[in-house]
Amino acid sequence: MTVNDHVDISRRQLLGTVGAAGATGLVLGAAGGAATYAGASAPESGTALATVGSTAVPFRGAHQAGILQPLQARGHLVAFDLAPGAGRKEAVALMRRWSAAAELLTAGKPVGEGDSGVALDAGPCSLTVTFGFGASFFDRTGLVARRPVELDPLPAFSSDRLDPKRSNGDLWVQIGADDSLVAFHALRAIQKEAGAAAKVRWQMNGFNRSPGATAHPMTARNLMGQVDGTGNPKPSEPDFQERVFVAAGGAQPWMTGGSYAVVRRIRMLLDDWERLPLKQQERVIGRRKSDGAPLTGGSETTEIDLDMTGPDGRLVVPDNAHARISAPEQNGGAAMLRRPFSFHDGIGPDGTPDAGLLFIAWQADPLKGFVPVQRKLDRGDALSPFIRHEASGLFAVPGGPGEGEYVGQRLLEA
Repeated sequence: MTVNDHVDISRRQLLGTVGAAGATGLVLGAAGGAATYAGASAPESGTALATVGSTAVPFRGAHQAGILQPLQARGHLVAFDLAPGAGRKEAVALMRRWSAAAELLTAGKPVGEGDSGVALDAGPCSLTVTFGFGASFFDRTGLVARRPVELDPLPAFSSDRLDPKRSNGDLWVQIGADDSLVAFHALRAIQKEAGAAAKVRWQMNGFNRSPGATAHPMTARNLMGQVDGTGNPKPSEPDFQERVFVAAGGAQPWMTGGSYAVVRRIRMLLDDWERLPLKQQERVIGRRKSDGAPLTGGSETTEIDLDMTGPDGRLVVPDNAHARISAPEQNGGAAMLRRPFSFHDGIGPDGTPDAGLLFIAWQADPLKGFVPVQRKLDRGDALSPFIRHEASGLFAVPGGPGEGEYVGQRLLEA
């Protein structure tokens, strides 16, 4: 059964009224999900959904969902290649199906009578489904003239150990939610709706801390235990929009309101990292591990004093510290909005964890965002010996669909 035959029954209706707890969740979820799980200890009482479950993110808007929202607890990244012989016609039908399914899923509704029922007891849980196009998509659909120059291949970096089978792809889908079953349900629905038009090229699973796990909203930590994301550009900054989203009037009007996603699977060599003494770890990063504050003092949000020296005359933040090299002021103002997931794919035969970061960086132009920063990191970042870039992708993510539109319509039907 396809989305065109859907049954319009909300998962929330199957459980009962959302009630006051759900209404509160719309605020707390947007602020970072500091709420606790209401009624979790007594499910037989028929209480309303917890705030984590009731929070919904609109599918339609100026930008696709999944870019500006707070980090989600569970994520799936999946790339597809169009099937042999499939072209623009099949791509149009596919994006129609995917958009219809995503709109139902993000509203907390099942996808057709054949819905698996995996998420029947849950609300939307801040589910987002984000779609992008790789450079090869334009060759497959005869739209090379509409391929943005921003999709030109990323340069090679010395730290790259890229697996081509887990890199790139015609189409890319990012799924995020604050509940693992809701995220898995969306993944299965998207895969099934692909039908014969596209096949999975690669798929990766990620996670973050669950909303409510900390006493108050705070910047996430990565698997090295470091506070990660402090330097992200903020929506309150005057140049935020121009850094992250494509402005109107560009060479490719269909990308207005869109963004470019650089996706990298970065393996962390955790055994090597964890053998470093704490003080040495902090010098590699340039920040305190306890609270993310710069070594030059203050709190997490205090600006790093890159010129400060200690009593010995040496720089407090070493010249090869990660925080120094990646700072926008060290890269001509280059910045990107990082919205990653951690991953752990088991223990290898040698006993080392296959774990690290699914790095996702959003920017209006990768040549002004990711590329200059990564080039500089590649030349002397103290963190480089402890990480390995194993997969890579670059995708054009168009703006959000308007009423009656499907994602990518302005490209495919222009």
